[in-house]
Amino acid sequence: MTQKVLTAFKSLSSKLKPRIILAWCHFSRVYRFIRACFFIITISTVVSACGPTNQTERAHFIDPPQLQQTLATSGLKINYEEASWPKEEWWHNYKNLELNRLITKSLQDNQNLKKAGETLQAADASVRVAGAKLLPSLQSDYWARQSRNPIRGVVASYNPLQGGLEKTAFFLTPFVMTWELDFWGKNRAALEAAIGVATAQTAEFEQTRLLLTTGVTRAYVRGYAYSKQLEITTELVSLRKELLTLAETRFETGLDTADGIQMARSDYESSIRREATVRAALTIQQDALARMIGEGPDATRGIFTNQKNLILSIPKIPKNLPIELLAHRPDLAAALSRAEAAAERIHLAKTLFLPSIDLSVASGIEASVTTSSMSLLSSRLFTPGASGFSVVPGFHLPIFQAGRLTGTLEIQRAEYDQAVNSYNETLLQSAQQVADSLANIKRATTEFEAQNHLVQAANNQLQLAQTRLQDGLKDRREILMEQIDLLESKFIQKTLDGDRMVASVDLYQALGGGYSAGPNPLKPRPSPESDPLTPVVNKIQSITGG
Repeated sequence: MTQKVLTAFKSLSSKLKPRIILAWCHFSRVYRFIRACFFIITISTVVSACGPTNQTERAHFIDPPQLQQTLATSGLKINYEEASWPKEEWWHNYKNLELNRLITKSLQDNQNLKKAGETLQAADASVRVAGAKLLPSLQSDYWARQSRNPIRGVVASYNPLQGGLEKTAFFLTPFVMTWELDFWGKNRAALEAAIGVATAQTAEFEQTRLLLTTGVTRAYVRGYAYSKQLEITTELVSLRKELLTLAETRFETGLDTADGIQMARSDYESSIRREATVRAALTIQQDALARMIGEGPDATRGIFTNQKNLILSIPKIPKNLPIELLAHRPDLAAALSRAEAAAERIHLAKTLFLPSIDLSVASGIEASVTTSSMSLLSSRLFTPGASGFSVVPGFHLPIFQAGRLTGTLEIQRAEYDQAVNSYNETLLQSAQQVADSLANIKRATTEFEAQNHLVQAANNQLQLAQTRLQDGLKDRREILMEQIDLLESKFIQKTLDGDRMVASVDLYQALGGGYSAGPNPLKPRPSPESDPLTPVVNKIQSITGG
């Protein structure tokens, strides 16, 4: 008897042992999985709680830099009239019809300006997309289904009477409304951020336009100066050629040595090289103009032939220059708008920590029959008993997100700091550009006036030499050298005249080029950490880790 019991027990043990081992293995895996999950949750919570969650110090906007001493030493008078900023079509002040034509053509056909306009359209569309979230959305749903249950399928195994039956179903919901109630201003912040980006794109479009008009003007005044210098270098080559011929004649007649020929030939070759350099510089400016007006290089060949003189135009220095730069510099306005948009995105990131409520409302009709007859379906569908509705309010509360919400908030804070620092740098650059333009105008004007005196002195010297030549006291070589000295002085004069023109264009650009759509300089700057949500979000972060 005992032996039989032992045998039965061993047999039962041998059968249960694999199952016990298998069950223990499953239990061990589940236990290890739960332990790993608990470890990850604990570490994530600790790391999130120890992270930089209560950062309320953000980058600060700097005040406009001081320019009083710079303006006082610029040599230019400050205009105290209200309308002393450059006009929108400031290039008309140079009184050149060809320049006006080129700028008009560039504003119509420049590819970079077209691309900036398309970017502006995309930003405007983004504003419409963001604004749609503030309003309820409506849609209609419709679907129909025809199905047949298999005779030996799952449905027939539980209910044999359903095997082989066909079923027709129809659903029509003409009214489905969903609406997220914006309690914390999340969607409003998204809209304001999109508006800020669109405003920045508008200002950047104006900045592209400003860079285009100043680029065309700058290339034109440089090309104009090069064309005048090319005329001078061509005449210098002719004079150097005549001097070389005289040197060869004097050597052949025994009046001079071969050294005179070598010196004259060297000066002649140098004049040819300079003529080629000036011609190439002129061609480069013509090619740049062609690209900016949206044409090929041939479109600007010969545009400086028989051109009227350019009139130097130096813009007036407006009062309150450093303070009002924000309202007249498109790049500054764009930088401030991007900082404001970044501040709104910080508010949006904070609302993700708070509960959200949405509402879904639907009404329609529904019918289903176990037949393939559509007439029977329609008789049931369009009856009062087929109508139905639903009202579903939703409440969503983030409890544990493994630091995702905190990371999103810190990203937006970092981007805001970058935007503020970018604005500060742009403000300092704008002040530097104004100061540099004033310094270049003063330098070029002073040198140009001094060079004018040298040109006048060289011209007087040439007249004296011609008088002495008539009196037999000078020979032809000395007259040619005086003419060369005069042309060399005029060459430098044209260089300085071009520098004055370019410096005036730089000052027009530094003053915004007629842009006046910027924000009020006294407008309060964004302060994203002073809203009521900040202490609430900081408390939630300290508890859940975000």
